[in-house]
Amino acid sequence: MMLACLILIPLAAGVLAWAAARWSVTAARWIALLAMLADFTLALSLWISHYHAGFATWYAETDWAWIPQLGIRFHLAVDGLSLLLLMLTFFLGTISVLVSWREITEAAGFFHLNLLWILAGIAGVFLAVNLFLFYFAWELMLVPMYFLIAVWGHENRTYAAVKFFIFTQLSGLLMLVAILALFFLHHHATGVYSFEYQDLLGTAMSPGTEMWIMLGFFVAFAVKLPVVVLHTWLPDAHTEAPTAGSVILAGLLLKTGAYGMLRFVLPLFPHAASVFAPIAMALGVAGILYGALLAFGQTDLKRLVAYTSVSHLGFVLLGIFAWNSLALQGAVMTMICHGISTGALFVLVGALHERIHTREMDHMGGIWSTAPRLSGAALFFALASLGLPGLGDFVGEFLVLLGAYQKSIVLTSLAAIGILFATFYALRLVQRAFQGPNTRDWHIPDLVPREGLVIGLMIAALLWLGLYPRPILDTFQQAAARLEQLAPGK
Repeated sequence: MMLACLILIPLAAGVLAWAAARWSVTAARWIALLAMLADFTLALSLWISHYHAGFATWYAETDWAWIPQLGIRFHLAVDGLSLLLLMLTFFLGTISVLVSWREITEAAGFFHLNLLWILAGIAGVFLAVNLFLFYFAWELMLVPMYFLIAVWGHENRTYAAVKFFIFTQLSGLLMLVAILALFFLHHHATGVYSFEYQDLLGTAMSPGTEMWIMLGFFVAFAVKLPVVVLHTWLPDAHTEAPTAGSVILAGLLLKTGAYGMLRFVLPLFPHAASVFAPIAMALGVAGILYGALLAFGQTDLKRLVAYTSVSHLGFVLLGIFAWNSLALQGAVMTMICHGISTGALFVLVGALHERIHTREMDHMGGIWSTAPRLSGAALFFALASLGLPGLGDFVGEFLVLLGAYQKSIVLTSLAAIGILFATFYALRLVQRAFQGPNTRDWHIPDLVPREGLVIGLMIAALLWLGLYPRPILDTFQQAAARLEQLAPGK
């Protein structure tokens, strides 16, 4: 029941928080916080107990019949990949509840309902190994995030929420068509109806059919990642979302796209993915350079941080389709560290916006003199974002470059230039927003203890990942080895 509880706890706590908010908003906040801490504790205990699990495919499983005639089962399973992302989910879920503690005052109960249900959907995505259940969880993330942006967002929240909904829903429908095509092809080949992941592996199909179905999955995941050309919803959604929404978007929702590629695109369609790999790697490099250049050109602090996600997730796409052990481990490490470092930048931008009521860097400057702890934390996470050695982002991007070098020297060289561009936008952020003379005579409060706790936890996490990444790499090692063995020619 442990895996089911990871989903059921936030679902139940969301409803309970909504009901409790009628009498006490503080009670709703505590219910949400305790639910996240409970899930994080369960995931941590699972990690500790299975850290030396060996070559087992799944560390734990929950499998109940749902609609057996159609091969639909409530089948959850966890391996090293999904376990790491579950830990990230509940860590950032706890952070999201804490950062919205004072920010959200309107309809706080409904806010926590949506927040917890998003996290339940994300946990379902990382746990589901029945494709029908996976699609159900994928769609469960959509509606609560729409409300989070549309109700508690900023000035252009309706436009951003509708754009997010359209992009995600259309790509999700494309994935549904691809799932059904795979479902019927498997039935045609075996005479058995099944949405089970293990059953669908190795389904017989022609190369052309495999490519088209793979592209259906890839586009849906590419929108969430997001890949350049399909990324235009992201800056608007990030800019208009409340702080907790931005943390979940950057830290978790984008990772569901990368997870989908690792869990479904590569294993289910190895030959088509291998043929498509050079294009995907080129798209990854284009995202690295394009996202960094656009980030450098922004004046809105939140929009700048949003475009850095396009650049960093380009490294993830490059690592996934470089498709060797080093690159895959680098991709997963980048996913985790980007979630923490960029999530922290959104926390700090939200805290600053709450104090000075603007996100325009032209209206800032000199904030270090009045809020040194907030400014120092921004410098730390800006350095993490540009890949400073000793912090987690460096480990992930370095491993990706090592792995990608084995596939394409040209693309790897261009991706390395993207790290140089990251230096420009990161230092520009710190210089224009926090340093220089205090010409506008800012006098704002520094980080309060609650904010200091949040930032301290995220600093400690990035330092640990940068100085001692071995536990993360060990946990994912067996899953990476299995993925590498699926590559054609191995």
